[in-house]
Amino acid sequence: MVNLGDKVTDSITGFKGVAIGKTEWLYGCIRFCVAAEEMKDGKPIEDQWFDEQRLTAESTAKVGGPHKDPVQQVGR
Repeated sequence: MVNLGDKVTDSITGFKGVAIGKTEWLYGCIRFCVAAEEMKDGKPIEDQWFDEQRLTAESTAKVGGPHKDPVQQVGR
């Protein structure tokens, strides 16, 4: 299973990057937008879209979630 923020690799092309977008279609197709972390000739590589089943998650991102209670600033 792929989550937004995961580092992923496409099993067919070998394209690697971070899953930055997700679409879910009416008949069950789930696709992810993957942004490359590398550059080519000094320019960013264009984002690519892949079906979820083609992607393998290399690492799971921890996005959002609970945070510690905020610290109150004294004297402000």
